[in-house]
Amino acid sequence: MKRTIALALAASVLCSGAGAKPAKSPPKSPLASLHRVATVSDRYLSYNIEMVEVTGGRFWAPYGFGNDRYRMRPAVNLADPSLLAFARQLGPTYLRVSGTWANTTYLPAKDETVTTPPEGYNQVLSREAWRGVVAFAKATNARIVTSFPAGPGARNADGSWNPEQAQRLVDLTREAGGSIYGAELFNEPTIPTHGGFPKDYTAADYSRDFRIFRAWAKKSAPDLKISGTGGTAEGTMMKDGTATQGVGLIRSEDLLKLDPNSLDIFTYHFYGNVSQRCGSGPGLKDEALTAAWLNRTLTDEAYYHGLRDKYAPGKPLWLNETAQAACGGSPWASTYLDTFRFLNQLGVLAQKGVQVVAHNTLDASDYGMIDHDTGVPRPNYWAAVLWKRTMGTTVLAAPKSPSPDLRLFAHCLRGQPGGVGLLAINTGTSDQTLGVGAGALGWTITGEPIDTRNIKINGLTPGIDTRSNLTNLGGTPVAGSLSVPAQSIAFVAVRNAGNGACK
Repeated sequence: MKRTIALALAASVLCSGAGAKPAKSPPKSPLASLHRVATVSDRYLSYNIEMVEVTGGRFWAPYGFGNDRYRMRPAVNLADPSLLAFARQLGPTYLRVSGTWANTTYLPAKDETVTTPPEGYNQVLSREAWRGVVAFAKATNARIVTSFPAGPGARNADGSWNPEQAQRLVDLTREAGGSIYGAELFNEPTIPTHGGFPKDYTAADYSRDFRIFRAWAKKSAPDLKISGTGGTAEGTMMKDGTATQGVGLIRSEDLLKLDPNSLDIFTYHFYGNVSQRCGSGPGLKDEALTAAWLNRTLTDEAYYHGLRDKYAPGKPLWLNETAQAACGGSPWASTYLDTFRFLNQLGVLAQKGVQVVAHNTLDASDYGMIDHDTGVPRPNYWAAVLWKRTMGTTVLAAPKSPSPDLRLFAHCLRGQPGGVGLLAINTGTSDQTLGVGAGALGWTITGEPIDTRNIKINGLTPGIDTRSNLTNLGGTPVAGSLSVPAQSIAFVAVRNAGNGACK
C-alpha cells in the first residue's frame, strides 16, 4: 500500500512539473520584428502582350536575324496549352495589351470584311483574335488593361480623337464575356511621333483628345479605370533636353497640368537603355551587376512619383511597361544576367509603394519571359514564378545585410500568417550568409556562365511535365542560416517567422 501511494505521489509531481526546468521557447526568428513599409497589389507582378503579337506583324527581330530591326511574325496562339500553363503560374495578374502598334490598329465592325488596313491604320485586329485575348485572360486569372487607336485613322474631320474604335473594342470585350479594367487613351503620348502622330501634335491637342476620351468613358464604359499618361523614362533616358526634343518629346508634366486630378491610375514606362538594334551599343552588359545600373529604376520612380503626388494625389502608381532595354532588349536580356535587374526592380519598387510592375513581354522578342520560337521559359520566367509563390502584398523593411553586394527584400509570405518571404540577390564574387531562423525553405537560382539561358534552382533544371505541372521547384530546408553563393539569387519562405505585421 505504502509503495502504491509513493508511486502515485511521484506521478503527481511529474505531471504537475514541480521541480522540472521550464520548457524552452522556440528561438525567435530574426525576421519577426521587420515592420511594414508598404503594400502592393495582389497583381503586382504583371506583363504585357503587345498588340502586334495579337494581330501579327513586324515586331523586334531576334539577334542574328539579318540586319533588319523587325521580323514578320504570325499572331500569337493564345490557346496554346503550354503558353496557358506557363501563364497560369503567374496569376493573378494584369494583362496589358498595348504598345506602339496599338495606336494604329483597326478593329472591324461586326460583319465587316477587311483584307488590308484602312487609310490611317497599319494593322488589323480581327474580332476572333480579340476574343482569344479575353479567353486567355479568363484562363490565366488576368485582368485586361489596354490603350486605344488614336492615330490618323481614328480622327474626326477637325483632327480631334474619334472614340468609335474604342467603343468597338469595349463592346466586343463585353460580347466575349470579359471586361477591360483600365485603359490609357493611347500608348506613350510623350513621344507621339514614335506612335504614328504628326510632328505638330502638341500637349494642347492631347488635352482636347483626353477630355473627349474621359467623357466617352464615363458614359459608355463607366467602370473603366482612366489611366495615364504613360510617360517614358523622363527621369533618365528620355530626360528633357536637346537630344530628346529631336524626337518630338512632350513632357508628362505639360500633359498633366492641363487636366489635373483626372486619372484613376497613374502610369509610366521605364527602360534603362535602348537596345543595340536602335544604335545604342552593347547595352551596358559589363555594368549589369553594378549599383548604378540596378538603381537606375529608382530615378524614374522618384520622377513620376513626384508628378503623381502633384497631379493625381492618392492614385495608384503603376509601372505598366518595363524591361531591360527598349527596342526589344539587348542580346543579354534573355539571360540569367538580366534576372538580377528584373528581381531587384520588383524589390525596390515594392518598397516605394508602386502598385503594379508589368514586364514587357510575356513571350515576344529578347526581353520576353518565354522564348516565342521554342516555347521554352527563360530565366526571368522562373524568377517570376518564385516571386509569385513567395512574396506577398505586404512589403516589410529589409533585414540588415552583411554586405553591400547582398541586396535583401522582405514581404509577408504569401498565404501564411506570420510568415516572411525573403529575396536575397548576391551581385558580388563572394558567398554571403544570412540568418533566417528555423523551419525555412529556400530556392537558390544559379547560372554558369552568368549570361546563360539555362539556370538551375537548387541544383536542378526547372521544367514542365506532361500534365502541365512545373517541376524541380521544391524548396530545400534551411537550418537557421542561408548561404547565398556568389552571383546567385535566393528566395526563402520562413513560415514560422512570427512577424506581427503579417496577419
